[in-house]
Amino acid sequence: MATHPATDRVDPLHPIFTAHLFPKVDGMLLELLRSLSPEAWEKPTVSSKWKVKDVAAHLLDTALRGISIARDGCAAPAPNIDSPRAWGAYIDRLNEQGVTVYRRLSPAVLISLIEVACKQLAEFHAGRDPYAQASFGVSWAGEEKSANWFDTAREYTERWHHQQQIRMAVERPGIRGAGILTPELYYPVLDCFMRALPFTYRAVSAAAGTALRVTVSGECGGSWTVRREDSGWALKEHDQDRPAAETTIPQEIAWRIFTKGIDRASAQSQVKVTGDPALALPVLGMVAIVST
Repeated sequence: MATHPATDRVDPLHPIFTAHLFPKVDGMLLELLRSLSPEAWEKPTVSSKWKVKDVAAHLLDTALRGISIARDGCAAPAPNIDSPRAWGAYIDRLNEQGVTVYRRLSPAVLISLIEVACKQLAEFHAGRDPYAQASFGVSWAGEEKSANWFDTAREYTERWHHQQQIRMAVERPGIRGAGILTPELYYPVLDCFMRALPFTYRAVSAAAGTALRVTVSGECGGSWTVRREDSGWALKEHDQDRPAAETTIPQEIAWRIFTKGIDRASAQSQVKVTGDPALALPVLGMVAIVST
């Protein structure tokens, strides 16, 4: 499916194992938060509604919620959810409620609670059977049922991209090996996001055998191919066949595109498209988070 830039090795569609990365990413988050000035906590982020403190509050809320639901089987009563949009609206509401509560805390208290919650969340994901069925499917990939490894990878992308939002806001985004913009930590995020390609292209018409390649340029990136089959679009291992279209996205904005952190016009001005634009451009609308 993807070629890793460090080895140029071709991999088939494979599980993405990320549980071992939680302690490192969360440790870097805590180090970052402890270094912030009072003014930095109120800086706006690329998430239009949230400042730095709001994002930190969200990371605490989702960690506590994840442990409570998945580990302890304790979930708040949910309304009747009959569509992906209704699910997204429900999650948006829970997120806003959590941020409203936890942003009231002082930075010192917030950091201390994040440290405890992150440790328990990491231990939970490390102890899961990666091939067992998760409690919830990864909806943004169109799955009603998902394996634990995919649910863990999805959660890892959440921890990673929200920290990167904070880093951008306080001007410590991570350049040339600094921060969390490294192949070790960022490539699994991209690899996980790309599992949404077939679902994103489900309404795009093309002849069977038509292939589209998505390349994320930079040391953390790689290439992914989605091919039209009789039953629909499918993610395939990268091959040498000439695709009908290719979209090349700079690694600096790839995560922002897939998490609604950049407007489409700005993104399109920075990507390179070859071949059929009708096939190349839908990837700019791919969303790999649960949101309306």
